[in-house]
Amino acid sequence: MTPMMKQYHEAKAACGDALLLFRMGDFYELFLEDAKVAADVLGLTLTSRDKDSANPTAMAGFPHHQLDGYLCKLIRAGFRAAVCEQVEDPKQAKGLVKREITRVVSAGTLTDDGMLDPREANYVAAVVLHQARGGRKQGEPPVAGIAWAELSSGRFCAGVFPVARIEDELARIGPAEVIYREDDAKFSPDTTAPWSWTSRPAWSFAEDASAKALCDQFQVGSLEGFGFNDEDSAAIRAAGAVLTYLQETQPAGLDHFRSISAHHRSGVLEIDASTRRSLEITRTLRTSSREGSLVDAIDLTCTSAGSRVLSDWIAAPLIEIAPIEARHDAIEEFMKYASLRSDVRQTLKQTFDITRLLARVATGRTGPRDLLQLAQTLAGLPELKAKLAGRTPKRLVQLESHLHLCPELRSELENALSEDCKLSAADGNFIKAGYDEELDALRKLAAGGKQWIAEYQQKQMDETGIPNLKVGYNKVFGYYLEVTNAHKDKIPQDFIRKQTLKNCERYITPDLKEYEEKVLSADEKAQSREQLIYQQLVSHAARHLQTLGEVAAAMAELDVLAALAELAAQRSWVRPEMTDDSVLRIEAGRHPVLDVTLPQGEFVPNDCVQSPETGMILLITGPNMAGKSTYIRQVALITLLAQAGSYVPAASASIGIADRIFARVGASDELSRGQSTFMVEMVETARILNTATSRSLVILDEIGRGTSTYDGLSLAWAITEHLHEQIGSRTLFATHYHELTQLQEMLPRVANLNVAVKEWNDEVVFLHRIVPGGADKSYGIHVARLAGVPASVNERAKDILSQLESDHLDSLNRPTIAPPQGHDSSGSAYQLTLFGFADHPVLTQIGQLDLNQMTPVDAIAFLQQAKKQIESHPALK
Repeated sequence: MTPMMKQYHEAKAACGDALLLFRMGDFYELFLEDAKVAADVLGLTLTSRDKDSANPTAMAGFPHHQLDGYLCKLIRAGFRAAVCEQVEDPKQAKGLVKREITRVVSAGTLTDDGMLDPREANYVAAVVLHQARGGRKQGEPPVAGIAWAELSSGRFCAGVFPVARIEDELARIGPAEVIYREDDAKFSPDTTAPWSWTSRPAWSFAEDASAKALCDQFQVGSLEGFGFNDEDSAAIRAAGAVLTYLQETQPAGLDHFRSISAHHRSGVLEIDASTRRSLEITRTLRTSSREGSLVDAIDLTCTSAGSRVLSDWIAAPLIEIAPIEARHDAIEEFMKYASLRSDVRQTLKQTFDITRLLARVATGRTGPRDLLQLAQTLAGLPELKAKLAGRTPKRLVQLESHLHLCPELRSELENALSEDCKLSAADGNFIKAGYDEELDALRKLAAGGKQWIAEYQQKQMDETGIPNLKVGYNKVFGYYLEVTNAHKDKIPQDFIRKQTLKNCERYITPDLKEYEEKVLSADEKAQSREQLIYQQLVSHAARHLQTLGEVAAAMAELDVLAALAELAAQRSWVRPEMTDDSVLRIEAGRHPVLDVTLPQGEFVPNDCVQSPETGMILLITGPNMAGKSTYIRQVALITLLAQAGSYVPAASASIGIADRIFARVGASDELSRGQSTFMVEMVETARILNTATSRSLVILDEIGRGTSTYDGLSLAWAITEHLHEQIGSRTLFATHYHELTQLQEMLPRVANLNVAVKEWNDEVVFLHRIVPGGADKSYGIHVARLAGVPASVNERAKDILSQLESDHLDSLNRPTIAPPQGHDSSGSAYQLTLFGFADHPVLTQIGQLDLNQMTPVDAIAFLQQAKKQIESHPALK
């Protein structure tokens, strides 16, 4: 094994399962199995070293300047990659160049702008199942610790959650990568999840080691100051695992991780994973992309950092009135003063994403252009701070106080950096002339030497009479004079031949070598001096990491508040009244996404009132395509927006704080999990029935349609009764089961609504208006006709529909279903004839008659008696 391959194997052993990108000169090389994987994934040519040996070494590589592009491809393909760099100058190396792994890149540890979506956070999370010391108390649910951190911003959070909510919490966080304990037998990663999974050794989740690592990172003696207590040991274990993972992958350090937040679910609106998908809060159902989602529709932020904060607010709305109203107050201020809103937004548009810029400073991945953008952002702060001075809303006062101007840092960066800063410090020439006297002198000497060489070339051409003589340079010979073979007879005596090529000869002279030493020495010294100045600038910025972090957070929140005010002003959204009761009143509400995407005034608004007096359960019937699903979704989204601190699309709104939002909407098979449409529907419904409270908002769309009509109707009926009798939550239930409308007569807090339809000449016009009362038709056959179903099929469907409807109604045109026990609104008890007839007293008597022994008079007497029985018992009619 050669010394270089020995060095490679040592690095490979240190990076575990990551693909090792080994820097060799101007290329990154991969060897052995890594090379085969890279050749397949990246489309590289697979070659080999020692081709003539018995065991040739597979290898593949690419130029060093293409690193980011290939890293991005590897991460998207689900791999981790370790970058092994040359950490000393090959010119100064004695023997083999020293190499070290400078970073390990995975889905959750990206910091480069080219590999990150600027609008979305990029978290790495950890999950660990936890057994409390002394065991759990009887009936106490098992818990898990979940921690999540963003390397590109320094944000770090952790909390304890019921094991049953792991999927829901990860859906809320939306991590790019989740790490878990490799020997946790009870935890099985969901391979269908949109994030990658990484197993870690058990020691990285050890409680004592985790607590010590966190305290060391934050330079504290205890984590109590961050809001953690003895009951949060699972959160501490998960946080320790995340920190250890980041420390291993980022050897340059994590100086921008200065604190950790204890996440307590009590302050956040709970939304399970299914509801997030159904309501398309941050991702659409069809494409699973941000485009078309709620957060995308309302995002008018001016900065990428603001866009990420908006996503956080929408993903985790609040349930405490005070912080919600603090956001509303700030938005109201921006609404009241349009010039303030415009000026703040205009200033923010001139700033850069210093949240992620600071992360690159802390991890040693920054460049001169980053520092210039930091200076340009600081330059806009005085104006921004002045605009907010003297404002009344408490939140704006707090944000203004966090806009630290950092004048000394700004001045130094502005004085030092040129306007056309390079992306990489290695490119050089980014320090302004006049900033450093020593650098200026070296540059002048180097530039003067180069000018001398140009003049020397002209002089030699004149003296020798060789018109195409030129001065060249390479790393082997330095500067040389090149003469074509056609002029070899004109070579002077003082030319010293150094190299013979096919068509020319190369020479040196004593004068040329003397000036070469001056030029190269000055140039190299100038480069070294510039790099030293750059490192001093980076260190100066790094000393302000905490202060600049506060600035970045304040700017991002200001951006969100001003953007929400801009949206409200453009679309005539209103401030909702927030209350602690369970009443919901929305006047002329509109669907937030459709209100933004459709031309203004085109969407048909609708009211929604839910209260114990008017009805806590609203049953919405009507045809397909008429707007039932849109209506119930818009109520949920308006509630969510209000609790996130936004204005809402309505003429007015009074929102009783919800603790949870549940949405069972649509049907989709989860074949990868082996679950049918109906099983998924029932699992999600069971979760609602088992966890909803009287303060919850429940959205149901077509429950029961995944099974037979009879089963589906009976389940929908029983579910509605349970929500009414046992839970009492605000519920909107869109259904095609018209039989359910009978519940309004049986249950006092149930109200019927329907979507207005206009029939004209056998045509159907959907008015998209929600009106009181139940629908008397579904118009499914009309919809089928619009879809192109043949006329003969539609006509036959009408005949069948008529027969089915007549079979399932009683003599008064009512569904034949009995009210629940304890509720008798009509004095009668209807039997569910959909599922077979109950024994009828008159029928029983008829069955016992012996017709052969009866006379005509006896038969008439029996019929008269039976008629009296029926008249005296209406339930038998």
